[in-house]
Amino acid sequence: MSTGASQLGAALGAKLDELDGQYAQIGRDLEDPAIMSDHARLRDLSIKRAALAPVADGYRRFKTLIAEIDELRAAIASGDDPELAAMARDELPGLERQAAEQIELVKAKLVTADDRKIGSVILEIRAGTGGDEAGLWARDLLDVYTRYSASKGWKIEEMELDADASVGGVRKAIINIAGEGVWSELSFEAGVHSVKRVPATESQGRIHTSTCTVAVLPEPEELDIKIDWANDVDEHVTTAQGPGGQNVNKVATAVHMLHKPTGVEVRMQETKSQAQNRDKAKRLLKARVYEIERQKVDAQRAAERKGQIGSGGRSEKIRVYRYQDNIVSDQRLTEKFTKTGVIDGAALQPLFDALIEQETARRLAAL
Repeated sequence: MSTGASQLGAALGAKLDELDGQYAQIGRDLEDPAIMSDHARLRDLSIKRAALAPVADGYRRFKTLIAEIDELRAAIASGDDPELAAMARDELPGLERQAAEQIELVKAKLVTADDRKIGSVILEIRAGTGGDEAGLWARDLLDVYTRYSASKGWKIEEMELDADASVGGVRKAIINIAGEGVWSELSFEAGVHSVKRVPATESQGRIHTSTCTVAVLPEPEELDIKIDWANDVDEHVTTAQGPGGQNVNKVATAVHMLHKPTGVEVRMQETKSQAQNRDKAKRLLKARVYEIERQKVDAQRAAERKGQIGSGGRSEKIRVYRYQDNIVSDQRLTEKFTKTGVIDGAALQPLFDALIEQETARRLAAL
């Protein structure tokens, strides 16, 4: 058995060889004129290649080090040149240390590579308990994610917005966010966000607790999930509905879809174009069906892995924002963050970095 194989193990070596092959193939695809002219495909492949680059480049560096180690060991074992063997003995410990450190770095990148390959998410914010203040809190969270996404250069698309005009809050907001690293970071936002503050609607200065629910769904590609739109989906086109159920226009543009195998339903009436509503409804339906399938896989993995902490489910309270103390407390971390920094978006990056580091360590322990 070679030095590299003994350090990796058969399963890990095979996985790294597979990803290295994917990385090389994507590089060739990106040189294809047909793909270069397809901006959406070009963006998706570029995100995937960027996600695989740290793994593939690190693995290639590891293999180079292993080849050098094997050469030194061969020089020592041959005994043909005592001076060369002595030099090899001096150099060998340093290279072995570099190889060991390199493969640990590769493992850390490997366990997050699949996350980095997902370049588009659908993020849903829903007002929870707290009445009007919950709607105001939902609006504030929407602003937080919008500002942070803009600072990262991610593309933001509003898919649905149910606003409360009376106080300026938001009952529900669904947005699509696309860009490199979007799932790696925003996936941690799934759950209940609780705020403790004096609401704008409070006249006596009392602190209230309100909540919002955030769901983050990876938007799948065509290859990730297949839906038989003709047989598995019931679609109805109606006029758009306003508060109280009354029709808000006379043209049938709202699209309602039901995925019969899973029971997932979506209704889209955000635009006056039936075609645009149908496209958005299909994307949202696919994301929700994909999420159901992903949760099944996660549940199966969780059953096989003892000691796993938390499921990341949307029903869990993940973060508390204490306005009076200017503190944000994430339930998964011991470190505290400033409320001002998180709300402005400046402190979101170190918060995400800490969560990614923690999750990477957990996944490495489970290898």
